[in-house]
Amino acid sequence: MTNILLWFLLMALNFLLIILAFRLWGKTGLYVWAGFAIVIANIQVLKTVQIFGLVATLGNIVYGTTFLTTDILSELYGKHDSRKAVWIGFFTMISMTILMQVSLLFIPDESDFAQQSLKTIFGVMPRIMAASLVAYLISQNHDIWAFHFWKRSTGGKYLWLRNNLSTMVSQLIDSAVFCTIAFTGLFSWSVFWQILLTTYLFKLIVAALDTPFVYWARALKKRGLVNLFDKGREPEEAAVHREPGK
Repeated sequence: MTNILLWFLLMALNFLLIILAFRLWGKTGLYVWAGFAIVIANIQVLKTVQIFGLVATLGNIVYGTTFLTTDILSELYGKHDSRKAVWIGFFTMISMTILMQVSLLFIPDESDFAQQSLKTIFGVMPRIMAASLVAYLISQNHDIWAFHFWKRSTGGKYLWLRNNLSTMVSQLIDSAVFCTIAFTGLFSWSVFWQILLTTYLFKLIVAALDTPFVYWARALKKRGLVNLFDKGREPEEAAVHREPGK
């Protein structure tokens, strides 16, 4: 299977898993994805591949889905909940980096076979983390602001417009900031510009193709098909305070 087919398959899997998480756990599922996605993206980004004849890093898809999660939260729940997802992602990435840096300090036993591989992946993580967190905070906060700006400007109409306009500009900001901090001096300039170009172009594709999934999430909420694990559960407080025999 070619890299192009795998790329589109990976994108479809990401979108479907987000919808599944939202349907099963509602906002909580999106918060979990926000933390999970930024960690996976910053591991995948270390792998370079060729797609459409250009050098690209993996991680663009799963990272791009963090904008899908905040757009769903912005549309259905508001700014507060979408910003909460951003800070959950921020905290998750910092925590993972700290824990893995401490883990690398342990002296491995002679039976260990993973230390060098872990050093290869997580040894460069502080630089990747710094680049990712700066780009993440700037671009995500812009995305939330722009989403609500366009929502107000259009009187709540044209979901597809605010989803795409906010994300496309935010992705440009994110790509420029991240690549400058993460890859300057790490790759030759020719590879650097290819990575920057492909990073943004592929994120644009993700942003354009994720629009139906925002509509899908909104339809699920309107039909009462969200947070299925809590459907029919009696609130714990009500159960505690109910009198015996009633």
